[in-house]
Amino acid sequence: MGKTVTFNRPDGQIIHGYLAEPEHAASAAAVVVIQEWWGLNDQIRGVADRLASTGYIALVPDLYRGKSTAEAEEAHHLMTGLNFADAASQDIRGAVQFLKTRSGKVGVTGFCMGGALTLQTLCTSPEVDAGVVWYGCPPLQYIEANKIRVPLLAHWATQDEFFPIATIDLLQEKLREADVAFEFHRYLAHHAFANETAVGPGRIPATQYDSVWSQQAWDRTFSFFGRWLK
Repeated sequence: MGKTVTFNRPDGQIIHGYLAEPEHAASAAAVVVIQEWWGLNDQIRGVADRLASTGYIALVPDLYRGKSTAEAEEAHHLMTGLNFADAASQDIRGAVQFLKTRSGKVGVTGFCMGGALTLQTLCTSPEVDAGVVWYGCPPLQYIEANKIRVPLLAHWATQDEFFPIATIDLLQEKLREADVAFEFHRYLAHHAFANETAVGPGRIPATQYDSVWSQQAWDRTFSFFGRWLK
């Protein structure tokens, strides 16, 4: 369904991404999809394909420049080597601007590391029209909440060992104080509950796919994007 495309960052650098388009793309809304720490792999391409199958143009910017992994240690190495501020303000904003040439409304969504980058992108990319975060946030001091001017939906796991729910409670207070229009949902689940590959002996012990919660979160996501992008 998808293909590799190139686009420009605001600073002029050219990067690649995975673009999935619906059958009728001419009048479609668009979404930038931000990867987990694994890189631009088949699972995150599948997320873009899922959005395209429901009528959205979806673009996954290749933040790791062609690298991806199935090993947690290497994924951690790749993530720690990523400049988050540059990724949000350049790679992801460039993806948003690229989609803006094709669509009137563009949302951003991301998972785990991509969830953290979604929050940072909402602070640095005024072109974005709405954002959906999936179980991930940066250290709270890096979130300039008063710069978030668009609706935000977020999905959190109450048993998340990577992003403790107590931190999410603090994030909620910070967003409320900044008068951000947000909607948080908490699920009795573990980290990566919407990643269908987080099953079996190969998964990280602290992650666990949950088909029921995943479907509910996706239903809420499509309802949210349908309201704000279409």
